Amino acid sequence: MKDAVDRLTPLGLMILALLGEGDMHPYEMIRLMRQRRDDRLVTITNGTLYHTVGRLERAGLLAEVGIDREGNRPERTTYTQTELGREAVGEWVRRELARIDHPAEFRIALAEAHNLERDEVIELLGLRREALVGVLAELSAGREKARQRQVPEQYLLEVEREAVMLAHDIDWLEALIARLERHDFAWGQPALPSARYLEDRKAAQL
Repeated sequence: MKDAVDRLTPLGLMILALLGEGDMHPYEMIRLMRQRRDDRLVTITNGTLYHTVGRLERAGLLAEVGIDREGNRPERTTYTQTELGREAVGEWVRRELARIDHPAEFRIALAEAHNLERDEVIELLGLRREALVGVLAELSAGREKARQRQVPEQYLLEVEREAVMLAHDIDWLEALIARLERHDFAWGQPALPSARYLEDRKAAQL
């Protein structure tokens, strides 16, 4: 499992997570991901998606379940998430949610955090918060030493910006953890999909 997770790219993770919603062919995956603006998080092209689907299939993380052809349309192969793929999604999100040295991966892990239990997400975000607090403390201490050495402020602008961004990130995490603990919003997959969700899936299948 560790090897499978280590080789899992951000795009691969998002494809596997998408298949957790149901079996799909690559064309539907592309349309749904673009419709949801997942291209804010990863680069999505037809070529890279089909290539990634092939890699995931060879790794046993997804499997072919059928081939359809309607009218003059080309054949469409439908894929399903395997048990190994489901476990890989959880493990990848679990690993990246607490790390502070992979900012791009964290955004994707946060987007897919609903694949984990609420209490586990609270714990992982708490670990992330503690790590960020430590980084901010070190940064602030270094900045103060520089001031004591009378380093001109113009050389410390990047450090100042980083400290401000870290402080805001920590505040946001604390607020999110509190919302999760208060159960201010639903978590996990809904028992029944909404009408809007079903409409979007149907449109992406055409």
